[in-house]
Amino acid sequence: MSTVVAPKAQVPDVAGQITYAMRSMGVAPIPRNYELFYEAYIGSNPALTRELAALGSNATQEELDALGAQHFAHHAGRVFDDAHARLITELDGVLRTLRQEQTSLESYNRLLGETCERITSKNNNSADLLRSAIDFLAEATGDTMAHGEKTVENVTQRSQEMDQVRKELDEYKRIANTDSLTRLSNRRAFDDRLAAIFDNQMARPVTALVLADIDHFKKINDTYGHPVGDKILATVASLIRANVRREAFVARTGGEEFALILEGNTQEEVMAICERIRRALEATPFKNSRTKVNYGPITISLGICMASEAADPGELYSKTDIALYCAKNAGRNCSYAYQDGMQKDFTKSWLIYKS
Repeated sequence: MSTVVAPKAQVPDVAGQITYAMRSMGVAPIPRNYELFYEAYIGSNPALTRELAALGSNATQEELDALGAQHFAHHAGRVFDDAHARLITELDGVLRTLRQEQTSLESYNRLLGETCERITSKNNNSADLLRSAIDFLAEATGDTMAHGEKTVENVTQRSQEMDQVRKELDEYKRIANTDSLTRLSNRRAFDDRLAAIFDNQMARPVTALVLADIDHFKKINDTYGHPVGDKILATVASLIRANVRREAFVARTGGEEFALILEGNTQEEVMAICERIRRALEATPFKNSRTKVNYGPITISLGICMASEAADPGELYSKTDIALYCAKNAGRNCSYAYQDGMQKDFTKSWLIYKS
């Protein structure tokens, strides 16, 4: 009896495809970039896949590192370790330069003392001696001044290098705290800003947290696909940003979720701001200019809570989320402010996002 052997299944060249994708986008073939593309390729992290695609073919290494830091905690540590090593190197260089300058000045002082003794000695008062001593001092002074100029140049250069490291870290932090799709602040930046509210007790009565959620967004994604959903997210983000003051904090905290931290406003003023955002979005057409497909209407629900009504960031987030739930439950496309007595069976905890 013969045995039928099934042919081997074709094994996809995952590594080759990932390497090709990286090369096509002009991405350096280094391990941390490969990890990003591998995770995006296998689809284990849909958010990473979308955000990496949103960077397009002109992604900088800083943007890739920021994305890595957002999704892989070990990436951020590597960037800061590299910066720390560079700073240590430059500081060591500055210290060596200053020690050399100190040695040079000590030698010059010693020469001045010895020459002064020779000139003032009663046994050495000839014109030739004075002339040679003056020539000697002039040469020593010139050498010391030249050395000092080199020291200043060296210290200045190293200071500029350290300033460049600082700027790179500031830029990295900015990118790491920015949502790549909407260019708003991301969840990490939101966590820090939310916690900072409770550092200033005097400002809490005029500080509000607003949580906003695009209505029926899953249906939009399911009907028109994620590329359309991403464009809608970017448009909504721009509209929210355009309807608040420049200093207002605006973040994308989840898929279709946004958060605002408004300072210096009463609850009535915050409600007016939320209604301005809601009406502006409600009046904005979402239509494909080429296909004429109408994706709208796109609406948003908003929940509000003043910081003075909560004891800590977790409670403030929870109460604001209850207000958002009530807005959704009331039919969506509306703004609700938190009030005692509002109930919700399940409240997302801000603490689950802290890691």
